[in-house]
Amino acid sequence: MAVTNNIIIGIFLFFALVSQCYSQCRESDLFLTQKPTGAKVKGKPEWQVDITANCAKCDFRGVSVFCSGFQTVEPINTSILGKEEGGLCLVANGRPITHSQPVTFKYASDTSFPFHVLKQQIVCT
Repeated sequence: MAVTNNIIIGIFLFFALVSQCYSQCRESDLFLTQKPTGAKVKGKPEWQVDITANCAKCDFRGVSVFCSGFQTVEPINTSILGKEEGGLCLVANGRPITHSQPVTFKYASDTSFPFHVLKQQIVCT
């Protein structure tokens, strides 16, 4: 009987912690914005992409963005934006994006590319 009670208490605590984490931060708390920098690279307009966490209580890890067909004349370090299978690019090698540590990169193309977040893992801190 005591074992059953301990299992029930353990399951309850697990779900309480998980629900607390997800109530603190949501997928919508990770923002991807881009804007023109005003500079030109090889005659193409330069764009700056900022990926920021709007929630200070959680990290966003393993963030992947849609990047199928993405091309730039300005090199991007693969540790910042690395191509994966299925038209995805892994951001910052999967490292946490936090409220105090956003990820920024620049690229040059005739038009802005429609990056959007497709995968992420929310981890409470």
